[in-house]
Amino acid sequence: MHYEKADNMITSDETLRLGKLRYYEILSTPAESAFDQIAQLAAEIFDVPNAGIGFQTDGDIFMKAQVGSPIGLSLKNDAFSFFASAPISSPEGYPIGLIYVADTKFKTAEEQQLKMLGHLAGMVMEKLEARIATRRALRAYDDRLHVLVHDLKNPMTTISLQSELLGRSPGIDDKASLIANKINAQSKRMIDNLNDILSVARKEAHSFKPKKAKVDLKEVLEEVKFNLDLALKRKNQTVLTDIHAPVEIFGDADKLKVVFNQLLDNAIKFSPKGKEIKISHQTAENEVTIAIKDNGVGLTEEDLDKIFLKFATLTATATDHENTYALGLITVNALVDIHKGRLWVESDGKDLGATFYVTLPIK
Repeated sequence: MHYEKADNMITSDETLRLGKLRYYEILSTPAESAFDQIAQLAAEIFDVPNAGIGFQTDGDIFMKAQVGSPIGLSLKNDAFSFFASAPISSPEGYPIGLIYVADTKFKTAEEQQLKMLGHLAGMVMEKLEARIATRRALRAYDDRLHVLVHDLKNPMTTISLQSELLGRSPGIDDKASLIANKINAQSKRMIDNLNDILSVARKEAHSFKPKKAKVDLKEVLEEVKFNLDLALKRKNQTVLTDIHAPVEIFGDADKLKVVFNQLLDNAIKFSPKGKEIKISHQTAENEVTIAIKDNGVGLTEEDLDKIFLKFATLTATATDHENTYALGLITVNALVDIHKGRLWVESDGKDLGATFYVTLPIK
């Protein structure tokens, strides 16, 4: 699709809003039938020839779907006597775009029509959320697979070298030499296959290997908390962080932000309004454990047994009807595994809250 110049749009904290928009990976992407169908439905509801879906960047509007005239979001376009719109807002409340309808003929929008337009805006947001949740889960699993493949290369390389040395050892009989050569040939073929997998992974936009650097988990958690500030305010919740000094490890900061963003987001979703969420840590030998404790709906024993399984159906439900996609914890589990860490959860039962623990090696 294409960009149009934005005339006006009410926004809150612009940096966070733009960050959330980029998070959905929607900008500069081709047209998709699902968005076109939503725009077409909007046009039919209002019985108008023009409708569209646009996302506001820093000064421009990226049009994802358009029906009828390509008017973009030029709200001052005198050619149109009728214009109605509904904001597309992220679950936290950041306005990232809008869905609109327009006509050259004057008409009055009915209240029911405007409500339906708002529902269509929600459908757009639902699609974005579901799509990015699926993408992140698939990438995390791909990353984990590639790290395992990379780790498997080491013993295979050792086997190849050892078998080659064995086959060249002085005094070795012909039968043993033949077996050593076969082992060497098979191990080299396996190494070549593993290298092919890794070569493809390196060509992808997202690197399979964690970018290991010094990371302060205290700073990571503060940034995650800041990014979820709107969601916390909407539910009048408080996050108490019992970490008062840097907690440094070697890891991938971007991937760790995804981990803790998902865990804190879950704590918000599954806790009633007005509750506290506590973040603490413990350090032992060469590892650090971060604990995120909520006072929410809790987990049953059955929930605890399957919470990290794909598409698991749990008794726990979000307290304010927030959307959940059964993929967030799958993503977290894979990213923690990439860091050679551990993820687990404890709960005393239904309505007794839950605590998620992430243990990561310091080096």
